[in-house]
Amino acid sequence: MQYISSRGEAPSLDFGDVLLEGLAIDGGLYLPNYWPSITTDGITKSPNGDESYIDVAIEILAPFTSGSLKREELRELVIRAYESFTHPEIIPLKELGPNMWLMELFHGPTLAFKDLALQLVGQMFDYELSKRQERITIVGATSGDTGSAAIDACRDRPTIDIVILHPHKRTSEVQRRQMTTVESPNVHNIAVEGTFDDCQDLVKAMFLDTKFRNEQNLSAINSINWARVMAQIVYYWWAAITLGRKDGQIEFSVPSGNFGNIFAGYGSYLMGLEVSKFIVGTNQNEVLHRFFQSGSMTATDVVPTLSPSMDIQIPSNFERLLFEMYNRDGTAVKETLAEFRSSGVLDVAPQELKEIQEKWSSARIDDDATLRTIAEIYKETGELIDPHTAVGIAAGKERRTSEENPLVCLGTAHPGKFPEAVIKATGKKPELPTSLQDLYDRTEHYSVLPNDYDLVRSYIEKIVRI
Repeated sequence: MQYISSRGEAPSLDFGDVLLEGLAIDGGLYLPNYWPSITTDGITKSPNGDESYIDVAIEILAPFTSGSLKREELRELVIRAYESFTHPEIIPLKELGPNMWLMELFHGPTLAFKDLALQLVGQMFDYELSKRQERITIVGATSGDTGSAAIDACRDRPTIDIVILHPHKRTSEVQRRQMTTVESPNVHNIAVEGTFDDCQDLVKAMFLDTKFRNEQNLSAINSINWARVMAQIVYYWWAAITLGRKDGQIEFSVPSGNFGNIFAGYGSYLMGLEVSKFIVGTNQNEVLHRFFQSGSMTATDVVPTLSPSMDIQIPSNFERLLFEMYNRDGTAVKETLAEFRSSGVLDVAPQELKEIQEKWSSARIDDDATLRTIAEIYKETGELIDPHTAVGIAAGKERRTSEENPLVCLGTAHPGKFPEAVIKATGKKPELPTSLQDLYDRTEHYSVLPNDYDLVRSYIEKIVRI
């Protein structure tokens, strides 16, 4: 399997190189040069249909890693990645209402869906770097959950230094403390005085700074890294297999900020998974909702909300969807994004919008609706949900096409990560797992820096061990 850039100018790479490269040298995002064709029948090979999540993951990931990992090596990495998850199924599905399901993605070590990809990516980094006898500096931007999941996956590894940028005072306290209380010499946290989009822009600027990129041997762990998206494709197949769906009527509703999670779902569809609709749930930062409703994407100021991981106006992974929309024409993607950066507006033609809306839908869920949804789900089912999950559930209820179709809503974070919102909605405090009971007593380690590329770059040059 080879990988190509969404902007069409970077050389194609194999999986091992793409894993370590992160962002393409032309500024684009890597995608496979073709989507492998898979069927649910091809995955469910046991006569009893009792495949585990690990079994499904190996079948889905093997084509993407071919030429870089042998099947037995992939199996070992997958087993190691998920041995720390606390639920025996790794990802359970719970029925919330008539043919409506909650897929809980938060049973990993940092209580967020990012663990499902990053625990595996951490294992893959270690394997590839040890094989090459190299070390790297990972830089990443986080709106909340990616940072802690990346840090947990990479902490204490001798081949890696990891630097995570988060927007100062724009994450929940639990999210921040999960990042900044890690006592490990290879972990570094920077709070940027700005938004997540500012953090993401700083990271992209580092990758486009050839001298700095080469000196630090930079790699990315955000969802700009293909390996992140690849690992997330698995659980869309897992949902369909668990529910026994092969007829194309399943619908997915996903709370969306940076667009990586739901693009992974679209990747499963491009591989052959029968999906009737992808529902994008946004909060007041509704840039994606405006696009799927009108065909126009307009960046505005970021508004702080109860679902801070979605407080984003420039969704990086949308570039991957553009690449597929434009029939994999990298030049068209590059020109479109240049115009978006220049004017703040991205438009598609009416016919293109019509084609998009055949598979995509969206809804805007504000904070009041988020709180109502948390309260309703608790009253109806006894389940506590976090505000991001609530956005996805509310969007799914609003936009699902039929109760005859299974609606799978992605539960993206443990409610204990956002206690204030849950308490406000239900009056009940969600408890953190035992492993995090002392989180508020731990010492924090991070530096606050202005949104200035030269200052952030210089700081990283001082703290990272080359």
